[in-house]
Amino acid sequence: MSVYVEVSVNVPRVIGTFSYHLPENLIDRVTPGSMVTVPFGNQRVQGIVTRIATQPNVAQTRPVEELVDESPVINSAQMKLADWLSRETLAPLSCCLDAMIPPGLSQHVDILVRPVPGQPVPIAGTLNPLESRLVKLLGERGSLRGRQIQAALPRQNWKVAVRSLEKRGLVTSSSHLPPPAVRPKYIRTAQLAIPAEKISEYSTTLGHQTQVVERRMAVLQFLAAEPWPVDIAWVYAASRANLSDLQYLEELGLILLSESEVWRDPLKDYEVPLEKTPILTEEQKAVWDEIQNDLSALSDGISIQPILLNGVTGSGKTEIYLRAIQAVIQLGGQAIYLIPEISLTPQTIRRVLGRFPGRVGVIHSRLSIGERYDTWRRARAGLLSVVIGPRSALFTPFPNLRLIVVDECHEEAYYQSEAMPYYHAANSAAAYGFLAKAMVILGSATPNVTQIYQAEQGKWRELKLPNRIFTTSSDDSQMTSPTSDTGLPVDSNRSPRLLPGIHMVDMREELKAGNRSIFSRLLLSTLRATLAANHQAILFLNRRGSATYIFCRNCGLTLKCPNCDKPLTLHNPLGELLCHSCGYTRKQVHKCPQCASDQIQALGVGTERVESELQSLFPQIKTLRWDHDTTRQKGAHEVILAHFSQHRADVLIGTQMLAKGLDLPLVTLVGVILADISINLPDYRSAERTFQILTQVSGRAGRSTLGGNVVLQTYQPDHYAIQAVTQHDLAGFYRMEKEYRRQLRYPPFSHLLRMEYRHHQSEQAELAAHQMAAQAQVWLERSERRSTDLIGPAPCYFAREKGLFRWQLILRGPDPAQFISDSPLPEGWKVEMDPPNLL
Repeated sequence: MSVYVEVSVNVPRVIGTFSYHLPENLIDRVTPGSMVTVPFGNQRVQGIVTRIATQPNVAQTRPVEELVDESPVINSAQMKLADWLSRETLAPLSCCLDAMIPPGLSQHVDILVRPVPGQPVPIAGTLNPLESRLVKLLGERGSLRGRQIQAALPRQNWKVAVRSLEKRGLVTSSSHLPPPAVRPKYIRTAQLAIPAEKISEYSTTLGHQTQVVERRMAVLQFLAAEPWPVDIAWVYAASRANLSDLQYLEELGLILLSESEVWRDPLKDYEVPLEKTPILTEEQKAVWDEIQNDLSALSDGISIQPILLNGVTGSGKTEIYLRAIQAVIQLGGQAIYLIPEISLTPQTIRRVLGRFPGRVGVIHSRLSIGERYDTWRRARAGLLSVVIGPRSALFTPFPNLRLIVVDECHEEAYYQSEAMPYYHAANSAAAYGFLAKAMVILGSATPNVTQIYQAEQGKWRELKLPNRIFTTSSDDSQMTSPTSDTGLPVDSNRSPRLLPGIHMVDMREELKAGNRSIFSRLLLSTLRATLAANHQAILFLNRRGSATYIFCRNCGLTLKCPNCDKPLTLHNPLGELLCHSCGYTRKQVHKCPQCASDQIQALGVGTERVESELQSLFPQIKTLRWDHDTTRQKGAHEVILAHFSQHRADVLIGTQMLAKGLDLPLVTLVGVILADISINLPDYRSAERTFQILTQVSGRAGRSTLGGNVVLQTYQPDHYAIQAVTQHDLAGFYRMEKEYRRQLRYPPFSHLLRMEYRHHQSEQAELAAHQMAAQAQVWLERSERRSTDLIGPAPCYFAREKGLFRWQLILRGPDPAQFISDSPLPEGWKVEMDPPNLL
């Protein structure tokens, strides 16, 4: 009797599943969640078995060809999550399943282009420039896969050139499925095969040359001290022996050579002292009691709501997470701990490893594919209890998932915008918890409007930690407290449980007073007092570089990226102009390329300039800069954080990385260089985004008994978001922002379906957008959706990126996704449901 399976094939934009039958040798090995290789058209592709079927959907089925992994790569809870993601994000099921598989194991079919041997060189002028470049590339490098051609000819429509060259008989092309690029790692090992006391009896059989005998005897003596098989690299280092020596000893029966699998564990070198479990405050205990009650209900099979843990910065949310992790581990379960940025990984790892040594894994994009693959396999086998990482860690294949923690759940970094599926990890975690019967804790000091609204509507459960707790420093006794010399009001009776005082500086008044520096007088005086007290400071500016745009004072030309139309940013000391979107670089110009004038002006301020001017004002201090430019290397985040936390620097200067969950007890001052950077962007979440990042970065100050202050420099002191930050008024900001959203019918009071089209020709992008808008308008009228309206079409705010022009239109209403169900979009359109921004 034939056994049929439904397979989701790993082919872009292919929707649905396809029926196949299992050959005899695979019937007992293939289960739902298995990764297989199947024929699809004239290609061989990977796919995931979604279910065993009693009957196929077609009369003639083709056989499954190969099982890629003996164990299922997707478990039953993940299969349900993938189905939910597909429906919510309007992405094909195959894309959602592919997101759950580690890179290197999952492979996409590619095109293989081969030059036809013996063909004469084309006559000059018969090929267009792109075809000529492709012919030359294939002549130099031989057969190439599509991805290799794409890398060599970026932003070029090389597929059209391939088809043209095929018609001329100059090249051939075929589909190609690469094998998995990652596999378990094995090392060769050696072990002594005779009793150690008998080694001397074989000294005369080890060879004739003295040096050879000494090497081989050293191998035996080294192995005699090792109770287990040893990596032969260690044997070589200890004895200066080589492979032929080991093979000779094996032939004599003196040692055993074998292979052993080793885990590529990125945490193997972490040495973290065990952390004692602290006593909870009364507020923490009240929250923990509620969570324990929910865990008990979950154990009894009762569904529970996601928990929104709304706690101010420094209120002890992390301890609640750790207690919950400990509780689920004691119940035999596992936990996923999500963080928004890789920069938070080192600090979070130390906290969790200190509580659960040997049971923690980490997943993020800076790891090698081997490290990610092995962590994934250890989690799948239940060898880990906790996995830490950014949004991709949500797809960890734990067999008994019981807890998902989403720290800093308001962060936009949780949104996947680079490739399908376009999803928000916080919302997906809430859904995953329900599907997997696991607890979900979403923590933040600044939950967004939609998240608070979810709690108000009873869909999530809100628990609050409204006050800070102490973080004591071992150096407290050596430090003095800030005094009135800072120029700030000081209350000697002020409770250290209070949030830091935020002192707003109107930079317009600074200009009137003749201060044209990027530092206000108050910030400089406070910084001097902070440094004199041997404390640390953070300076925050959410811009990189030295100057944010370069222009000619004679003709007004602004130097822009040729691919993105964005102003180029000056980076010193190399004098490079850099595009932060596509990476385009060029040298700084000294003459205008348009009018040849030498009146070139660099304006604006970035983190490099802040650091430079600070060092000129305080040449004796040590500074560190933490932004994308200084953290490109693997491990850079950890090195910078370790140096600053050990007081090897006095001032830390950085971008939004500084605003996310860092606990630095010696920091008593945070200076916000320019609070207004994002507040005027034409996006409905600009005010909320500004409030969140300023509140979060302000929360880095005063996290110990030393107290702290914040100096916030702004040109818009009357803006309601700035006012709410200075008053620590989340509730007031939420009320005002919610009312604005209600009036404008933005989330959470409606849903947004954003459709974006990109093309390297501006006219084509505009035409496609207008055609889609006409189609959407017809759909609205035909289906009588009076509560849904169309916004656009219009160019995106960032109208050109990486050489492509961008146009968008938005459907706003209670269920705009139905438009896609009724009218599937043609190829080339990017579709997002409720994206975090519309820029």
